[in-house]
Amino acid sequence: MTNIIFSEVNLDKFDSFIQDELVAHDKFSGSVLVAKHGKVLYNKAFGMAHKGYGIANRTDTKFNLGSVNKMFTAVSIMKLAEEGLLKIDDRIGKYLPNLPEELANKVSIHQLLTHTAGTGLYWNDKFKAKFTELKSVDDYFPLFINDPLLFEPGTSWAYSNSGYIILGAIIESVSGKDYFTFVRDTIYTPANMLNTDCYDLEYDVPNLAIGYTRLGTEDGGPWRNNTFLHVIKGGPAGGGYSTVNDLLSFDISLRNNKLLSREWTSLATTDKFLSHDNPEMRMQYGYGFMDVRMHGERIIGHNGGFPGVSALLNMYLNSGYTLAVLSNYDIDHGIMGVHLKFDELLFENQSSAGSDLTNEER
Repeated sequence: MTNIIFSEVNLDKFDSFIQDELVAHDKFSGSVLVAKHGKVLYNKAFGMAHKGYGIANRTDTKFNLGSVNKMFTAVSIMKLAEEGLLKIDDRIGKYLPNLPEELANKVSIHQLLTHTAGTGLYWNDKFKAKFTELKSVDDYFPLFINDPLLFEPGTSWAYSNSGYIILGAIIESVSGKDYFTFVRDTIYTPANMLNTDCYDLEYDVPNLAIGYTRLGTEDGGPWRNNTFLHVIKGGPAGGGYSTVNDLLSFDISLRNNKLLSREWTSLATTDKFLSHDNPEMRMQYGYGFMDVRMHGERIIGHNGGFPGVSALLNMYLNSGYTLAVLSNYDIDHGIMGVHLKFDELLFENQSSAGSDLTNEER
């Protein structure tokens, strides 16, 4: 087996890039954390949490996670499976018998987790009319529940927020708890994630960043806040809040098998498409986790984006690094530049003690 040698990330270069190339040109606002083997090496905040009141971002500021929440939903499902309360290959009608027949009898939990169910997105006209009223898992169902499937389940791949809402409903049905309580009890509390939740934004939440977007404005136009674009309360598909320190706590707990056993952690985080013979379905995605193999490294985690929201948690399993980036800017002015620079520095002087790398490992 080849012994891959990774560069020690030059954090001085990393910091200079963020400050000189991104922040100085208003291309990043948020918080960045780098750790190795759980030890924090870099933790800084940049930009403003609230431009109107002149409140700066801090390393403990809570940012919107976007779809990063999908990892928490997936781990919750896996916990129920580990305890024998559901089976991943079951059809979802076993747990939600009142669903339309096509969904209930054709779609499996596995397919929802991997975005292969044929369910779609719910950002439609119904969503636009109701997004300020969406607070419970059930509130989302009228947005999509009668829509036809996009394809025969298991035959293709389409990223689906609707599918993760259904997973949230399965968690409620099986556990007997509301989704938010179950995730809090199963993940946030055991992982010591004290500043993470799907907050009800009708009530004041301390130290919360306001999102800013340039969506719909000309280049160089003013930033608009996303207050009237986003749901009042996030849910199983995304939209909760967290800090970079809490994301590191999640990483540490996951890697140490504190949330799931080693077997079930591996099952959740392993790519389900690696040997798929359909090129359009080689997605490098497990159960709510991406699973990317590059340059001999294996990276698991998830990202998220929405107008005024960008978030990333990358767990570098071979080198031991963690990169958590949370931003209250659009994704192209948020996580993207920070993420790409980190990977550039990690892989810049990479060598190996052998020459037997496969094409996929390269």
